[in-house]
Amino acid sequence: MPSQSNPDFSGIVANCIEHLSERHRAREQALSVSREVIRLSANAIRAVHRDQYDDAQGLIDQAAQRLADTGSIKRDNPEIYYAGFLADARKEFTEANVTLAVISGKPVPSPGELNVDAADYLNGIAEVIGELRRYILDALRRDAVDPCEDLMLVMDEIYGMLVTVDFPEAVTSGLRRSTDAMRGVLERTRGDLTISLRQRRLENQLAAWETGRQG
Repeated sequence: MPSQSNPDFSGIVANCIEHLSERHRAREQALSVSREVIRLSANAIRAVHRDQYDDAQGLIDQAAQRLADTGSIKRDNPEIYYAGFLADARKEFTEANVTLAVISGKPVPSPGELNVDAADYLNGIAEVIGELRRYILDALRRDAVDPCEDLMLVMDEIYGMLVTVDFPEAVTSGLRRSTDAMRGVLERTRGDLTISLRQRRLENQLAAWETGRQG
């Protein structure tokens, strides 16, 4: 039996090593899930921009299943579950879901329905503003202006809601930075859409004038 002046740390250290090994395995699993969810979410968003909504939903369903696999990590290693890389995956997953919902005209899912943290959800919908800009610009290039004003209103609504979230960055995972960046995206899109609509009205007026002159 070891004396009090010469304690035996071997058992304690062995137990610590076992716990760290479990944490390491959880981290490796979380990294793998994060990479896959981010890839599936990005592919889903690309499918949305091609109007392939069923394909997008299929990719999102795969991502949801991979995120569901992290339930044991949340229970046993919450410090890994709430680490940056898994938070990024949940943010991208939110972005894909909300982008699909807005563009396809489906109800927008809540954080509870997506099983994501509030901060991850808010950062995800901030990124949706950028995807809606991309969709509007593509629509304008196709001369399909009909949905653009409605999508611009959605962008305004998202931004207007996000600027009311006033908590420290540590609580919101950097939401203020994301929101500030989206302000520029919003204003550029408004300018592009305004110019395009004015040009379209002018072209219609000229066409009407030309038709009347020839008649």
